[in-house]
Amino acid sequence: MALIAEEPRHGYELIKLIEERSGGSYGPSPGVIYPTLAWLEDMGYARIETEDSGRKRYSITREGRSFLDANRASAGELLARLATNESGRAAGVPSAVVRAVENFKTAMRLRLKQGPMNDAASEKIAAALDAAVRIVEKS
Repeated sequence: MALIAEEPRHGYELIKLIEERSGGSYGPSPGVIYPTLAWLEDMGYARIETEDSGRKRYSITREGRSFLDANRASAGELLARLATNESGRAAGVPSAVVRAVENFKTAMRLRLKQGPMNDAASEKIAAALDAAVRIVEKS
């Protein structure tokens, strides 16, 4: 809602803006954005303006602005987490760590596409992650 409060936007613009502001570390899917926008409209927090092309542009309503103002701290925290530095990386996160996390996510996605994991594989992965957590906590 904070992003449509800045200016009216299309759903696709919101997807790209969130991806840009997160330095590419998060790009919400249409399956996340469009139901959220529909909910905002249902709640009276956003309105849709349909353009001649049929594209829908979402803007905040007076009720939406009041809700956003009442929840400004939470919205600010979320937007701050999306903040990036000049290089496009999440602010303060070393590129080696970003790379490693992305490698892990890709490896997990690829492995899960192969089908269910047996208990032994699940335990090995959990143990490796627990070990990584201990390293992070001590660093």
